[in-house]
Amino acid sequence: MRPEDVREHLDRRPFEPFRICMSDGQCYDVRHPELCMVGRSAVYVGVPDPELSGLVLRVDHCALIHITRMQPLNSERKRSGGKRRRG
Repeated sequence: MRPEDVREHLDRRPFEPFRICMSDGQCYDVRHPELCMVGRSAVYVGVPDPELSGLVLRVDHCALIHITRMQPLNSERKRSGGKRRRG
């Protein structure tokens, strides 16, 4: 994956939440553009704290070479009738 591919998703207006899928099967939901930073070789994704609104629990490092796909989160809801798949 190229850094520009991730930036394209982040720069869309209005912003559309998306999922980053990794080669090891791990997925990261990016629901706000400010929770994702793009570098030359990696994407850093802030994982929101479920107990404290507005804070992150941790920041995960995602090597661009291991990103297999990115998909809009809203398309999954349409397909599954509103049910969210756990990743």
